[in-house]
Amino acid sequence: MSSSSIRLPSSHPLAPYGWDADREAEFAPYTGQGLLPGRVVRVDRGQCDVVTPDGTVRADTEFVVPRDPMKVVCTGDWVAVDPQGGDPRYVRTLLPRRTAFVRSTSSKRSEGQILAANVDHAVVAVSLGGELDLGRVERFLALAWESGAQPVVVLTKADLVPDPVGLSYLVQDVETTAPGVPVLTVSAHDGTGLDVLVALVGGGTSVLLGQSGAGKSSLANALLGTDVMDVQATRDVDGKGRHTTTTRNLLVLPGGGVLIDTPGLRGVGLWDAESGVGQVFAEIEELAERCRFHDCAHESEPGCAVLAALETGELSVRRLDSYRKLVRENQWIVAKTDARLRAEIRKDWKRKGAEGRAAMEAKRGRGR
Repeated sequence: MSSSSIRLPSSHPLAPYGWDADREAEFAPYTGQGLLPGRVVRVDRGQCDVVTPDGTVRADTEFVVPRDPMKVVCTGDWVAVDPQGGDPRYVRTLLPRRTAFVRSTSSKRSEGQILAANVDHAVVAVSLGGELDLGRVERFLALAWESGAQPVVVLTKADLVPDPVGLSYLVQDVETTAPGVPVLTVSAHDGTGLDVLVALVGGGTSVLLGQSGAGKSSLANALLGTDVMDVQATRDVDGKGRHTTTTRNLLVLPGGGVLIDTPGLRGVGLWDAESGVGQVFAEIEELAERCRFHDCAHESEPGCAVLAALETGELSVRRLDSYRKLVRENQWIVAKTDARLRAEIRKDWKRKGAEGRAAMEAKRGRGR
């Protein structure tokens, strides 16, 4: 047994990576087997880098490759790994995950892809260098809430919006889109707002998410206090960025906490994110509770509080359209893996189609 494995959590060499008393207790069964605790800082091609009390080691993941893609080793996982002497060394088991940021894969198969594990803050980077895509922000936030982490929206490249009034309007738009979520304006170029972000992510694990060109690598370098991540210019032709980060890396922040930097995400598909969507659109969910019918679809039903809010301007058309889109998408993703639910959704679609046709016939009848 390594002497480092019996140290108190506060003095444990893995403490900077998030090791605590609960992890110590979870790992206890593996201590007697002579295994080392560690946190995965990088994964690629069946191998992973694991930081342990004895330093960072390269380990094979052969024994923890399940058929379920949701259970594969991921950056941020806590694991039990072989002690020194084995060649190759293997990851023997994964400790329970507290949170997991998951999106649906771009393949036609119904699979989820874990982007980061055991995350406390999901930092969504959104560039102010182009037009704000509020729908994409809502999509990221739905996945962030569903993961169990606390979302944070960081509006990067704030130096590109010198007009304080214009900047305040942009912030207000995002705050309306992200109820209950901190919205920060930051510039990695001149340091604006970095102190607030450093304080926020100073404890626990943060994952940095966003599209290519959102300024994630520059932001990561600013948080780390050194140029660890490569940075490339945004394309002038369309304002989009190039992929400068190609793997998910876990790095210790000098002010405390750790950061998982991820590659730019062009596709952000929902994955069983019903509660996450509900939290992003909390005001619509609250309005829906006042609808006359509990199964109101908020389309043409009498006594619909959501449609009433739309008419008074309390709720925007864009916001409701985005809500409907994400709800439908999430239902379809879930239905792909649930035959009973798939049948119920198809039945509901047929019922609504019949009701719509009946309404049209009634209108035609009145017009004759």
